[in-house]
Amino acid sequence: MEFTLKTTFNATAKQIYKTWLSTQGHTKMTGGEAFVSDRVGDPFTAWDGYIKGENLILEPYYKIVQSWRTDNFKDREEDSQIQLILSETDGITELTLIHTNVPEDGEHYIKGWQEHYFEPMKSYFE
Repeated sequence: MEFTLKTTFNATAKQIYKTWLSTQGHTKMTGGEAFVSDRVGDPFTAWDGYIKGENLILEPYYKIVQSWRTDNFKDREEDSQIQLILSETDGITELTLIHTNVPEDGEHYIKGWQEHYFEPMKSYFE
């Protein structure tokens, strides 16, 4: 399965991009411990190791593509993929999240993105 979510933040695309790919920034922005890098091919973890993946494509201040899986994925299930697209207008950035190759029982990740990313990010960037 796959889904697309959109939300806006009172922040520049550069701020969101740099925070997402920074260990300290990602941790503060979500409230869960993260280890992140801004280099293609590097692994990352988020939410105290619950989420793991790798940076696949990085286009500064515009696009982040990462492989993505949680501890809930079964061993036989392939990694899913997230694509974040940032579109800024007058200091307000629309973030489009496209999450593909999600396990069939992964409907709950939609709510997870809202509660564990978008809501804390809105507070962080206000």
